This record gives sequence, C-alpha cells and structure tokens, in this order.
Amino acid sequence: MRARILAVTAALVLAAFGATISVAQGAVPTVPGPTCESHQGTVEYDSATGIYNCVGGYYDGERITS
Repeated sequence: MRARILAVTAALVLAAFGATISVAQGAVPTVPGPTCESHQGTVEYDSATGIYNCVGGYYDGERITS
C-alpha cells in the first residue's frame, strides 16, 4: 500500500514539474529572424547554447524562431 502511495505522489510531482517547464519555455520572448534584421539587428548563432539570438537593434538579446 505504501508503495502505491509513493508511486502516485511521485507521478504527481513529475507532472507538476512537466507543466512548470512547459510554461517557462513558452514565456521566453522570441522573434523571427527577418524581423530582427529589419530592426537593425543581426542573427547570430551561440554555439555554447545551440540557439540563434538577435544581436543589436530593437530586439537585442531575444531568441530567434524559424
């Protein structure tokens, strides 16, 4: 019986973490590459993180979407 309670508790905790991570990823501001470039920015690849970022201009520091 204790094993079932522990398993259910672990499943609920993991589900809560999964929901939190999804919300956090959705909150990251992003901008399309052409929009970055049209506002005097450049699209640069950060090899340390594997992410494209807008550098300079109005959208400086924001992630690039496809």
